[in-house]
Amino acid sequence: MLSKRLKETLKKQHYGIVGKHSLVDVCEWTKNSLRGRGECYKQKFYGIKSHRCCEVSPSAFCQNKCIHCWRAIELSENRKISLKECDNPGDLIDGFVKERKKLLIGFNGNPNTEKSKLREAFEPEHFAISLIGEPTLYPKLGEMIKELRKRKKTSFIVTNGLQPEVLKKLSKQKALPTQLYVSMNAGNKELYDKWHRSYEKNAWKKYNKTLKLLRKLKTRKVIRMTIVKDLNMANKDAKEFAVLIKKAMPDFVEVKSFMSVGYARQRMGYEKMPSYREIKDFAKVLAKEIGNKYKVLNEHVGSRIVLIGKSKYRMKIKKKEI
Repeated sequence: MLSKRLKETLKKQHYGIVGKHSLVDVCEWTKNSLRGRGECYKQKFYGIKSHRCCEVSPSAFCQNKCIHCWRAIELSENRKISLKECDNPGDLIDGFVKERKKLLIGFNGNPNTEKSKLREAFEPEHFAISLIGEPTLYPKLGEMIKELRKRKKTSFIVTNGLQPEVLKKLSKQKALPTQLYVSMNAGNKELYDKWHRSYEKNAWKKYNKTLKLLRKLKTRKVIRMTIVKDLNMANKDAKEFAVLIKKAMPDFVEVKSFMSVGYARQRMGYEKMPSYREIKDFAKVLAKEIGNKYKVLNEHVGSRIVLIGKSKYRMKIKKKEI
């Protein structure tokens, strides 16, 4: 299902291709953790061990071509996966683990690798369904979440929010992930259209429908924001973002700096990357605009990310939340 050109590009970038439409990768923070160079914000904020986090995509396809995306969106395709052609969740999970082990095996020869961590890394505890593409385009997503839960794995899903009906279905199936993210990059329709360049009809309307639905869903919920200098980090942007966030009333809001890496470098340069201090200052303004007891709870300087929420008590994921 993946085009030949996209598949060749992904292989050159060291992605593991699983089945007909899925991918797995080893992120830089996993590599850093294995070499004793620090852990990612997901470990600091939520207790997810970086070396045991498996970053995957059950769908390499997406309806958007976001200007900040570091992925090869110029080569990506806008399509849905039919039930007839989609791979089974159990086979995909097994394939993710197998391909990830292949990607990690070279670390065994690195003298800086912590061997005990590497052995643990071969058996991931957490699946971050956020690598490439839009996961809600995979028609058996609910079955995948249930299978991960059966295997005692935690799961995060990051969605662009354009398929609220899928989120409703997951809720009815009791198949919501451990933590559900909705991306938020624009506070008004004009900037939203400019930023996301969506193929989806009525994208802004569907997105807002997802935000209203979010507050009703019984799982941990997070708004993930990407902030770009001179584009969406003015005080007026904070006010507009706050209006949208109050529709969703998430548990947490992650405010993160745009990073000019990968294919994003062709669209926006390093001068568009806010500093950590600028991100923290913007997060404080945003928290004040949201009100409702939201405040800055934590930060990860290396990732230029600040966490907003109501309570530090709920940050760490507990076993009963799997």
